[in-house]
Amino acid sequence: MLTGKKILIGITGSIAAYKIPLLVRGLVKQGAEVRVVMTEAAAGFVSPLTLSTLAKSEVLTRLFDESSWANHVALGRWADVMLVAPLSCNTLSKMAAGACDNLLLATYLSATCPVIAAPAMDEDMWHHPTTKDNLARLSAHGVSVIPVAYGELASGLVGDGRMAEPEELLRYLDSFLANTVSLKGKKALVTAGPTYEAIDPVRFIGNHSSGKMGYALAGELARRGAAVTLVSGPTGIERAGPGVELIRSTSASEMATACFAHDDYDIAILAAAVADYTPVHVSDQKIKKSEETLTLELRKTEDILATLGGRKGNRQVLVGFALETENEAANAVKKLQAKNADLLVLNSLRTEGAGFGGDTNQVELFYRDGRRKPFPLRSKTDVARDIIDAITELIP
Repeated sequence: MLTGKKILIGITGSIAAYKIPLLVRGLVKQGAEVRVVMTEAAAGFVSPLTLSTLAKSEVLTRLFDESSWANHVALGRWADVMLVAPLSCNTLSKMAAGACDNLLLATYLSATCPVIAAPAMDEDMWHHPTTKDNLARLSAHGVSVIPVAYGELASGLVGDGRMAEPEELLRYLDSFLANTVSLKGKKALVTAGPTYEAIDPVRFIGNHSSGKMGYALAGELARRGAAVTLVSGPTGIERAGPGVELIRSTSASEMATACFAHDDYDIAILAAAVADYTPVHVSDQKIKKSEETLTLELRKTEDILATLGGRKGNRQVLVGFALETENEAANAVKKLQAKNADLLVLNSLRTEGAGFGGDTNQVELFYRDGRRKPFPLRSKTDVARDIIDAITELIP
């Protein structure tokens, strides 16, 4: 699967950089085209001459020198994937903060390809809360993080923090890139975020959904080659990522209309938190605070999941989401059956770190055949991969 693939490797200042020549050699032997960018600190651990010889291409370390300029935008668009390995604690913090003071960071920030990171640091640095926060932020931005290994460290300690070995990195890249074509030719529909049901020109009924889970799902589907349409309610997320057609909506009615216009999907994932009720009457003017009480008459909104479930063909896979506060499993099974979905993703507000707004989530999958598959608390990017893996198994 690596034959003809374009791999961009970013090397940072860590002793684990000594492993990268073996990785480059392995990639080239498998037919990949490799380019390398590295920080100036990384050059103290591994020779640019060695890397350029193995990669058969110039190794870049600076944005510009007296005679030339390194086109970081072109690099990020050239690659099928960018691998930052080793990822030092220092560069991790800069990537998480959006810093841009060297060629590697400029390339990362302008990359349109998927980005993978293989951290390497001492055990105490790895377990520091700031490191965990930075890793969570990277994952929330769509970066795939390869777990560190346990073993002997440069400090002489034994513990967590070793970068994955070159053979493991090769296997990971091979599997990752294989998934980029696993859904090629498939059409996917995803919903995300809340809906706002207007009361008057100023006020609305809504909820706390951030849209992060739906956007992560859309991004993962696109990464695997699907043609993705994302119907999003109002969120603070400005863009959907490469390969995703974004349709913005506000109300449940607008979201339903957009979804029904795209019901020729192969995969539909309804992750949006759609309002169940909407005001019967919407005031033309702002309602004044005059009476002690205000009564709103509400009517049910159209059930998008149930409607798509009623229309679903045998070769379509329909996935719903449920956020419950009590009787979670029973309600999830009931919703799965009532809406004719193939898979139901259950969230619980009782799980710390899951639910609305955050960068992590904890879900359990419910299947039509009665199976249940729980997952631990993970970044929403990782949760998206788990869900898409499960969906892929259901595709006829």
